[in-house]
Amino acid sequence: MAHMQPLPFDDLPEDIQERFLHYKKTRGFTPNSIQTMVRRPNIVRAFMQLNQAVLYDGTVDEELKMLVSLIASQVAGCRYCQAHMANLSKIYAASEEKISKVWEFEHSDLFSAAEKAALRLAYSGALAPSEATQEQFDELYQYFDEGQVVEIVASIALFGFLNRWNDTMATELEELPAQVASDVIGDSFGWEKGKHQA
Repeated sequence: MAHMQPLPFDDLPEDIQERFLHYKKTRGFTPNSIQTMVRRPNIVRAFMQLNQAVLYDGTVDEELKMLVSLIASQVAGCRYCQAHMANLSKIYAASEEKISKVWEFEHSDLFSAAEKAALRLAYSGALAPSEATQEQFDELYQYFDEGQVVEIVASIALFGFLNRWNDTMATELEELPAQVASDVIGDSFGWEKGKHQA
């Protein structure tokens, strides 16, 4: 059960309402995580700006950044973020098969060598403390330039914040990502709502 309820839409500042409407249009809902966080509007504004810069700007394919974030969330154990990233991976063109097999990326032909290098770093980088190695970065530089490596590491780091936020707050999981997670990663990840149930 959530430790704090989301604020009603009508109680939000107008600029934030506009951004939340964008989330609803692109995702089909507004995440409860930011509807809770918005009690401090400047925190949610800064978060939304960072989220945009990390996941949607740059030159690394958005599908890969979503899968990197899914692996990071799996390592951290945040079921809320796992569900959201399964949903966003699907929105950004990853096949259901690829999403369901992402945890097995090392041995799957569904992933390119470049994707495997990024997912390997996501796994090691999301551990606490991080276990990222020079060898992993050397491998990453075979496929990505320094700016792209920044995007990949930023994706891992962004979910360090989100995993802690949602797992600590026991944020209530919305119906759409819960259904996607159940359908797509329920068997392969052993995914369930856990503390994020209503």
